[in-house]
Formats: sequence, structure tokens, C-alpha cells
Amino acid sequence: MDVTVKKGQRKRGGKEGVEIECVFLGSRQSLAMNPFQRPEMYIIGAQPLCSQLTGLSQGQRKLCQLYQDHMVYIGEGAKTGIKECQYQFRQRRWNCSTVDNTSVFGRVMQIGTLSHVNQTDAVSKYNLDSCSRETAFTYGISAAGVVHAVSRACREGELSTCGCSRAARPRDLPRDWLWGGCGDNVNYGYRFAREFVDAREREKNYPRGSIEHARMLMNLQNNEAGRMAVYNLANVACKCHGVSGSCSLKTCWLQLADFRRVGEFLKEKYDSAAAMRMNRRGKLEQVNNRFNPPTTDDLVYIDPSPDYCLRNETTGSLGTQGRLCNKTSEGMDGCELMCCGRGYDQFKTYKHERCHCKFHWCCYVKCKRCTSLVDQFVCK
Repeated sequence: MDVTVKKGQRKRGGKEGVEIECVFLGSRQSLAMNPFQRPEMYIIGAQPLCSQLTGLSQGQRKLCQLYQDHMVYIGEGAKTGIKECQYQFRQRRWNCSTVDNTSVFGRVMQIGTLSHVNQTDAVSKYNLDSCSRETAFTYGISAAGVVHAVSRACREGELSTCGCSRAARPRDLPRDWLWGGCGDNVNYGYRFAREFVDAREREKNYPRGSIEHARMLMNLQNNEAGRMAVYNLANVACKCHGVSGSCSLKTCWLQLADFRRVGEFLKEKYDSAAAMRMNRRGKLEQVNNRFNPPTTDDLVYIDPSPDYCLRNETTGSLGTQGRLCNKTSEGMDGCELMCCGRGYDQFKTYKHERCHCKFHWCCYVKCKRCTSLVDQFVCK
């Protein structure tokens, strides 16, 4: 699908004539706060909402005040991204865990080294956000989560400025099938998430060619890759109508892909992410020109990742000591790779699971609970 979005476009509906400013997904901890823990923060018109979301820029705060009903779904999108990140990396040394709770992703944004930077430059004298592969994935999955949540909220009638999808009828849809229903509004979700998530980067005014400028360009690229993953994976869903399921008529609409599929797609992009560097013209260029240049769908990074074997609070690595590993696997979840050659301890534990399930008429399934003693292995 092609995406055409005009800069400065005004949102129609309940806020007609109000121009949305660029803002960024600020403190991930604040935006991922459970709304059920602080329900008063998400009441439309409640002032505490915007004032208690820490890390918002001036543009963010303005958008928050104008579109308070969107904020809870941005939070849901952030939480969805976190959970998916942890699922996709559950068998890797870095498993999307955090050193501290100062933000949803903890210190992941500092993971990496200052490669491609003159170490004598003043910019290297203070702690910089990382430009690693892991940072690329977290930015992408976060942006994807926001698009997914806002698009679905539009369809469900939860937002005052959008509704069901108005996507054009696909050309390859059979003529006797109806194009209608209430689809996920991916167009609105994409546009709103782009303005919201990208703003913090676009509001910055770093010197051209500096490491901060390179990081900004990298973050913008990865944000876009995450949004495009949701946009491009959206597909047509149909429902049959007719007597006794004859399916003489079909109604079709645009539907978001399951977010697990989005996570798997971005995980593939993580594995094939392009290494970049800043050139003399102040733009990112690919380190290895033998590969095809990255598109808007691809993740990019600048700094190599640490090995994550040992705990290092400076880089944000938790290490792999105490992690479960698979003795028989030769992959990243295997004890040899997961434990970084340090060896592992073996212990026995009881495993409880459902077993001997039977279907009873009508209509329920009854299972027994079985307990077995199994071996588990933990990295030293």
C-alpha cells in the first residue's frame, strides 16, 4: 500500500481546524501506565492527565490537551509493544528486560558503544543514547504498537476525531462482494502515530553531522519501519451472508493483522538490520555498499551491540546469569550460547499441566492435573 500524508494536515471531526503539532512518544513508563490503576487520569477534560505524563515536550503536551481521549490508547500501544518485544527475544541473551524501572524499556536506549564517533570530541564526554540494533527494534515495535492501538480504537468508536476505515475498495475484490463493514482505520492510526511518535526527534535542532543528528535520523527511520509494518500487513477480511451458510453474499473490510505477526515481521527486520554511518553531507549511509540500501520498511543501526553476557548497568545489560537454557538446543536458547561458555547448573522441579482431557456432552471439556518431575538448567 502507498501512504500519502501531507505535512501540516488538519484533523477533521470534533477538533476541526486544529492543526496537530509533531510530538514524540515520551516517557514510555508514563504512557504505558495501567489506566485501571489511575482511572481519573484518563477522564476527558481531567487536567492531571497531561501534567502527570512525564517527559512530554511542548508539542506533546499541546497534543495531549487537545486529544486526551487518545492518550490511553497510546499507553495500550506502548504496553503491547513491550510485551511483544519480550516475547520475540525470550530466547535471546537480551530479552527486552530492564536494569531499572525509570522507563518501560529501562536502560535499553543506552545499550551500545560510541563507534563511528571521534572519541576526543566533546559529545563523547557524556552518556549518549545508544544507536544499537536493540534500540532500533524497540523504537520500531513501540511505533507499531501506537498505530495498532489507535487504529483499532477508531473502529470501536472510542475516539472523537475518527471512525471506521474509509479505505478505497481493493481493485481485485470480486464485483459481487460488498466493500463496507467497519474496518480498522489504519490511515488515521498511521498519521496520528507519525505526528505523535516522531515529534521529539523533529523538534530537536542538532548540528548537522553530529552523533545526536545521526541518532535522530536513525530513530525516525526505525519509527517509520514500525508504522509501515502495521500498515502493510493490514489485510482484507470478509464475512459470508446467506441462507444456511450458503455464502451467496460477502461483506469485506480492512482489518489489522494480529500484532504477533507484526512482531515476527519486525524481528526479521532486526536480524537483517542495516549498519549505517554518518557521511560528510550529514546523512546516513550504509556501511557495506554490497547490500541493497534500506527502504522505509527496514530497521537501521549505527553502533554494534554488546554481547549481553555479563551484567553492566552502564550499558544496560542484565547479563545471562540465572537464565534458563535448553541443554539440547544448538540455537541462542541453548546452554552453550546463552551462558556464554560459563557453564550451567542443573536442578529438578515439579511441572504441573493439564492432561487426560475429555469432552462431555454437552458441552464442556474436563481435564486432570498431572505433575511430573523435570530437569531444568540455569546459567552460572
